[in-house]
Amino acid sequence: MEALEEDELCLPQLNNSCWKMMHSHLEATLICSLLSFITLLTVVLNLLVIISISHFRQLHTTTNLLLLSLAVADFLVGFLEMPAAILIFRGCWILGDFMCGVIYLLGYIVVSVSVGNMVLISIDRYMAICDPMFYSTKVTLRRVQLCVCLCWIFSVVHSSWIMRDFLKQPNRFKLCLGECVVTSSYVEGIVDLVVTFLGPILVITLLYLRVFVVAVSQARAMRSHITAVTLQRSETVKATRSEIKAARTLGVVVVVFILCCCPFYSFAVAAVNNSVGTSSSAFEIWLLYFNSCLNPVIYVFFYPWFRKAIKYIITLQILQPGSSEANLM
Repeated sequence: MEALEEDELCLPQLNNSCWKMMHSHLEATLICSLLSFITLLTVVLNLLVIISISHFRQLHTTTNLLLLSLAVADFLVGFLEMPAAILIFRGCWILGDFMCGVIYLLGYIVVSVSVGNMVLISIDRYMAICDPMFYSTKVTLRRVQLCVCLCWIFSVVHSSWIMRDFLKQPNRFKLCLGECVVTSSYVEGIVDLVVTFLGPILVITLLYLRVFVVAVSQARAMRSHITAVTLQRSETVKATRSEIKAARTLGVVVVVFILCCCPFYSFAVAAVNNSVGTSSSAFEIWLLYFNSCLNPVIYVFFYPWFRKAIKYIITLQILQPGSSEANLM
C-alpha cells in the first residue's frame, strides 16, 4: 500500500511532494500521442516557413518579413512550450523552479509576439488595400524591421513586468514540491488581458472592417465596369486581386485567433488572484498553443509560392547553387 502511494507522488523521497494526476494507461497514451503530433506539426510547419522566407530571395518582402517573425514565435511555442506542457501532463514538474520560470516567461513572450505580429500584418494589409498608391513608400523594409524589433522588445518588457513577482520569489506560491504555477494580481491580469487580447482584437477587427468595405467597393466597381470615378476614389480604392485574397485570409485569422484565445483568457479572468497551474487549465493552454500550429496553415498554405518552396526543400534542390534565386511566383 505504501509502495502504491509512493508511485502516486511526484517526488516520493520528499515529504512535501505533489500528487500525480492519475490517468488510465490508454487515456495517457492517446492524449500524449495527440499532443506530440501537434507539437511535431507545429515545429515542422513553422520551420518550413522560416527556411522558405529566409532562403529564397524572391520572398524577401515586407509582408513576408512579418510572416517570418510570426513563424519564429510560433516555432518557439512548438519547440519549447508544447514539450514542457507534455512533460507536466501528469501534474509533476521535475526541472526545478528556474526552468519553471523560464518556460512561463518564454510562454508569455512568444504569445505576445505572435499577437503583435498579427496586428502588424493587419496594418500591412490595410495599407496595401486602402492606401495602395503610397504603400511602397510608407511600408519599407527598414520600417518593417524596426516594427518587428519593437514588437519583440515590447513583448519581453511586458512579460517581464507580468512575471516580476514570480521571478523574484519562484517558491512563494508553491503548495507542494513538483508543482509549477504562476499567480498574478488583479491589475496584472487586467493589463495582460487588454494588451494581449482585447486591444489587438479591437485593432484587427477595425482594420479588417475597413479593408472589407474597400474590397467590396472595388468588387462592385469591377462588376459594373465603372470607369468614370472621381480622382479621390481611384486613388483610394485600388486593390489587386492578390491583396483582396490576402484580406480574406486575414478574416479567417481573426476568427481562428478569437476561437483559440477566448477560452484561455476567459479562464484567466475567472481565475484572477488565484493560482493557475498547467494542470487546471490544460485545455485552454493547449488551445492557445494550437493557434501557433494553425498560423502557418492560414497565412502561408493559401499561397502557391509556399507549396513550390516546400517542393524545393523536400527534394533538396535548396542545396543546389543559385537555388535562392529560384522563381516561386
